[in-house]
Amino acid sequence: MNITLVTVGKVKEKFYRDAILEFEKRLSRYCKLDIMEVADEKTPDKASEIVEEQIKEKEAERILKYIKEDAYCIALAIEGKKTDSVKLANHINELAVSGRSNLVFVIGGSLGLHKKVLNRADEKLSFSDMTFPHQLMRVILLEQIYRCYRIINGEPYHK
Repeated sequence: MNITLVTVGKVKEKFYRDAILEFEKRLSRYCKLDIMEVADEKTPDKASEIVEEQIKEKEAERILKYIKEDAYCIALAIEGKKTDSVKLANHINELAVSGRSNLVFVIGGSLGLHKKVLNRADEKLSFSDMTFPHQLMRVILLEQIYRCYRIINGEPYHK
């Protein structure tokens, strides 16, 4: 399976980059992984809702360029569906078995995702009602994808 992470913003902190590289290495035996970073827009202090909407729309245009028409798209969003690791693993496996070979996960920027991206998504996934920095969310998502492949292959994983 081809898995693409489309993320807003760069990862600046070395400890996050190291964790991402480790999960990229671990995942290489299970899938082809690409991480596409799109530029984030600077949000001025006390930005109006209109300005925030314009910022999200600019980021959405960049994101949507990386989502192929035949890709199954999962957008990470607080309002998305919550699941557990086993159910997510089963879902990823079902997508692969049904011939969906391109899976895209989208992580938005500090303002979240524009409705254009949410409308394009085949589903919305929530990891928590809490907000996480996009750099940390990338690590968490990669760890969960890795955990999914361990589960799919009947390999041990921490519970």
